[in-house]
Amino acid sequence: MAGKNIVYFDLETQRSFGDVGGFANKDKMGISVAVTYSTARGTYEIYPENEMDRLGEELVRADLVVGWNHIQFDYPVLQPYIFHTLADQTINLDMMLDLETKLGFRLKLDSVASASLGTGKTADGLDALRWWQEHKKTGDFAPLRKIAEYCAYDVKVTKCVHEYALEHGLLKYDDRNGGIAEVEVNWT
Repeated sequence: MAGKNIVYFDLETQRSFGDVGGFANKDKMGISVAVTYSTARGTYEIYPENEMDRLGEELVRADLVVGWNHIQFDYPVLQPYIFHTLADQTINLDMMLDLETKLGFRLKLDSVASASLGTGKTADGLDALRWWQEHKKTGDFAPLRKIAEYCAYDVKVTKCVHEYALEHGLLKYDDRNGGIAEVEVNWT
């Protein structure tokens, strides 16, 4: 992977599935903030809603985009903002979808992160929705900063999970019986 630009990616929405009439209407959810981490740049980048075209450019230029359920969730949410058809114009590793193929069920990022890395997420998407409402109501920047921090942390967790998998050739996850199970992966 040396020399390749891997871009880790996540976004937060303005509205919930309930707000937009269900899962089929992901394109109506809106984006409050998106965050990437680029291995070429070595830094995180925070994208407000008015910079989604710049985000699209970064994703298309990446050698590999790594995310958690980004193909079936984040890309459809992002699509109304950008010209590119992202799934067709990017090279992707959707870790959740790959694990679902291997295991036959979906895992939460938190389950894999806590079992593999010993650390979980700091908040959840409902917090981010609440912070967005607060920002819209007050115009205050602080809730927007909270969303960006939460989203950046998710990107960091995604990156750490991917790096763990590359190093160990497997991921651990919390199984349904309160134990920890392992699944082999080959993402090199």
